[in-house]
Amino acid sequence: MAAVFSTLLLLLTLSGSFVGIYTLGVGINYGQIADNLPSASHVSVLLKSLNISRVKLYDADPKVLSSFANSNVEFIIGLGNEYLQRVQDPQEAQLWVQQKVQPYLMQTRITCITVGNEILGGQDATLAPYLYPAMKTIYEALVNLGLNKQVYVTTAHSLQILATSFPPSQGSFREDLVQYMQPILAFHAQTGSPFLINVYPYFAYKNDPNNVPLEYVLFEPNSGAIDPNTNLKYDNMLYAQIDAVYSAIRALNPANIQVQISETGWPSKGDDDEFGATVQNAGIYHKNLIRRMQQREGTPGNPSQPIDIYVFALFNENMKPGPTSERNYGLYYPNGTPVYNLGVQGYLPRMHYSASWRNASSIFNLVFLLIGFLILA
Repeated sequence: MAAVFSTLLLLLTLSGSFVGIYTLGVGINYGQIADNLPSASHVSVLLKSLNISRVKLYDADPKVLSSFANSNVEFIIGLGNEYLQRVQDPQEAQLWVQQKVQPYLMQTRITCITVGNEILGGQDATLAPYLYPAMKTIYEALVNLGLNKQVYVTTAHSLQILATSFPPSQGSFREDLVQYMQPILAFHAQTGSPFLINVYPYFAYKNDPNNVPLEYVLFEPNSGAIDPNTNLKYDNMLYAQIDAVYSAIRALNPANIQVQISETGWPSKGDDDEFGATVQNAGIYHKNLIRRMQQREGTPGNPSQPIDIYVFALFNENMKPGPTSERNYGLYYPNGTPVYNLGVQGYLPRMHYSASWRNASSIFNLVFLLIGFLILA
């Protein structure tokens, strides 16, 4: 008997298929600016094994949406910046929804459309006037199709929209963006959709490593920072940045608009001047972030509002432009191996490609036959 179980253990080990049960209390950004990523069907297997049930895309890739049919995964999909001017036309907006969203809703859970990404304060200032009208026409298209109760509309901003982020109680939007932000906030208040923000404490440390304590941005023990107006203590930068966004929103609109973090992460590799971009720091940031999210806690300024976060990103993306860090935010390498150990029960499972997956399946069939033999014996 002992010999048989030793054989079973060896077979499982050789198959590379010991899968640790690991539930992320967060969503994941699934970027695809790469030429070496696994297929969407393989990614669906990976996310299922991780018990990740919320995914954010930057487009409405039909291959991804089809691969996740009949799964429990909820999708945020994106209408790209290049569509903003086109969907000013209500007919174009409705056509986009009919082609990119409606055909998949019966089998794939699409719950949100992000109209554009980091438009306000972004590199192309000419797009700013088109953002709110595009959000409005996409929403009206959903209403016309009877889908507005099923799919909500929002957009994702960067922290570049803020003029002030500390102290958090004094958070404010840039004066030149207020004219665009006011109708967007009114839209959120009317439709009940969340305000999405991309927040990266890493950037603060990279830009000023001598004055920004690494422990403060990594959720490690530190002396913290006090908001002099509220006397609230912040033991990490992310929570301070979230509360700054809440303060900026409330300065323009008193409605109860929820803030969600559409991106946060830490790169595992960077250029020589990208201080802090290491595998060790990336692992610490994500491990501590996930631990805090699993506690379902709020920020000091909004303790009753649990924080909602999408980690960036699932894979390293080798075709992203910019510094080295931009290509190294993934939890996984494209070959399916984890970039670092998050220190949770078990480990993040390897990805199985077609040939190895068939081999693993054959091994498992043999394992089950052996188990059946033991039972009959």
